[in-house]
Amino acid sequence: MTSHVSPGAVSGRALRPSVCPHDCPSTCALEVEVLEDGRIGRVRGAADNSYTAGVICAKVARYAERAHHPDRLLSPLRRTGPKGSTQFTPISWDEALDRIAQGLTAAERDFGAQSVWPYFYAGTMGLVMRDGINRLTHAKGYSRFFSSICVNPAWSGYMAGTGRLAGADPREIGRSDLVVIWGTNAVATQVNVMTHAIRARKERGAKIAVVDVYRTATMEQADLPLLLRPGTDGALACAVMHILFRDGRADRTYLERYARDAQALEAHLKTRDPAWAAAITGLSVEEIEAFAALVGATPRAYFRIGYGLSRSRNGAVNMHAIASIPVVSGAWQHEGGGAFHSNTGIYRLKKTLIEGLDRLDPAVRQLDQSRIGAILNGDPEVLSGGPPVKALLIQNTNPMSVAPEQERVKRGFARDDLFVAVHEHFLTETARQADIVLPATMFTEHDDLYQSGGHQHILLGPKLVEPPGECRSNHDVIAALAARLDAEHPGFAMTPREIIDWTLRESGRGDLDGLEAARFLDVQPDFETAHYLKGFGHRDGRFHLKPDWTKVPFPAPGRFGPYDQMPELPDHWAVIEEATPEHPFRLVTAPARNFLNSTFNQTPTSQKREGGPSLLIHPEDAATLEIAQGDRVEVSNPRGCVELEARLFDGLRRGVVVAEQIHPNGAHAGGRGINTLTGADPVAPVGGAAFHDNRVRLRKIAAEAIPA
Repeated sequence: MTSHVSPGAVSGRALRPSVCPHDCPSTCALEVEVLEDGRIGRVRGAADNSYTAGVICAKVARYAERAHHPDRLLSPLRRTGPKGSTQFTPISWDEALDRIAQGLTAAERDFGAQSVWPYFYAGTMGLVMRDGINRLTHAKGYSRFFSSICVNPAWSGYMAGTGRLAGADPREIGRSDLVVIWGTNAVATQVNVMTHAIRARKERGAKIAVVDVYRTATMEQADLPLLLRPGTDGALACAVMHILFRDGRADRTYLERYARDAQALEAHLKTRDPAWAAAITGLSVEEIEAFAALVGATPRAYFRIGYGLSRSRNGAVNMHAIASIPVVSGAWQHEGGGAFHSNTGIYRLKKTLIEGLDRLDPAVRQLDQSRIGAILNGDPEVLSGGPPVKALLIQNTNPMSVAPEQERVKRGFARDDLFVAVHEHFLTETARQADIVLPATMFTEHDDLYQSGGHQHILLGPKLVEPPGECRSNHDVIAALAARLDAEHPGFAMTPREIIDWTLRESGRGDLDGLEAARFLDVQPDFETAHYLKGFGHRDGRFHLKPDWTKVPFPAPGRFGPYDQMPELPDHWAVIEEATPEHPFRLVTAPARNFLNSTFNQTPTSQKREGGPSLLIHPEDAATLEIAQGDRVEVSNPRGCVELEARLFDGLRRGVVVAEQIHPNGAHAGGRGINTLTGADPVAPVGGAAFHDNRVRLRKIAAEAIPA
């Protein structure tokens, strides 16, 4: 953590307002030291932002280490060696842009516009820089991008119940008497959640309960730690609700007014008792009873629900089941009670100009981000009857490292007939596959507009310093390509500041001058709206305990996975990759504290603090396999194999192993990163990848088999 320092000049270092561009999902309000030489120094949390509250994570506090890294890309490059090599030569921007335009035009000429696929993601959460690539996609009729790699199971499960992606003000955590942190390692990924939870403990004597699949730094802060087997969260949620009904702790008056199918749920839960859940989750009956008793006795119980629990093949069902608990208990009625997953639904920003939505043709296919391996290998199912992908334009993401089914992704990128252009900060695994690489600006080097899933502020991230070398922003690159490709849209001729001003005005959120003066805009709905006391987001105004999974209000080009087999009511849905005799372990690929996906894994301090790629193994499992601390272990399944260093750790259930990711592929033997082992089969009902749901086998690698 780092503390706030008041704005002004400190030893010749001006403190300037900014916004963290990374999806923690806190999107923290920042103050950045701008040094006299035009470089950035320390980064601090903004104390005058009521959610950030002066605290940010350590990796962003030392952002200067990333911004001024000696390996940062500073000029356009043309590949001169084989794909995947580091053989590139510098070229001019004009040559680079001309070559990209030629590559995209050739694909369109020979195979149609839909053979070009602009591919991007959340390397920045800035709306102009992240989403502006869609304006080019829509103006040209290129294949559209179906965003699926992160939020789909979680959001669809939450919205199946609430009808809207919003919840109780996250600052109310500090006014809660019981904070339930479920499925997120907030210490590592959402440090502000802990700020408010610890405040509740200090000021109110609040209890903190943490539900997760291994003993994280967050769980170590818990008064009540609940250590589950992966993918069994729905079973625990059902048992808690069973006890609430059984012990007269269900708020029947609230249920009658605000919920649908409460009687059906109560009848269904009669067989979902603590003994049933204990057999599934690995918890004891006593632990489940104690948790339910605490929930039932605490009106101000705040459920802060993360993403980790949703990254299983039953993730949407798990999310819906957890979100149902404060409905049964009636906690939504109280300040400091209810649930929160994301506030994305409150902002209502009009993104027509940013994304070129007025040029969107719904007949143009959407290609699934998570299934890039299958797409690049020509799988007809995922190509939706259209042409093969012959050209990729990539911004803000590193699919060669972060996408599932990595071996298929590698084969796809290795195609000689695939043209690839990558706009990046570093020569990542994906950039090494490119024909042309462009150097990108970082967040202090351009203007952008932000909103946060984790809080309630619209924020301006102004340009603070000039970019190094020849780095250009995403917007500048997209506009320059549009001119060469004869793509027409007013947004291409506008500056980011003009686009931000238009977006704010058209959204009824003031204007750029007002936001710049205020630094951030608090758009949290009033208490009754946020707590759904005026009705939930469905047409009938009720929380749906028995959702229609075919009609979840989530934008998707269809339904995916075995959606027609999803349970009607909260339950443990047994579709996860259970262990088998051949693959007797369940692998979770959890976030690392000092990396953010593949971001920060180039910086020396993060690398030093994380060490090399490793695997957490229970000591008793390790003893059975004759694996000792520090041994090399092969982890494999039908998707491939990865080599990791064993770390004995008793903070997980037997039969569960955890790899805190994502290290550079090159840090692994054979260049095979952890997502070699993760599947891309879509999660019901609206897609997404089940990163924490993998069965594997382990094999100790003999010392003589390890290259010197």
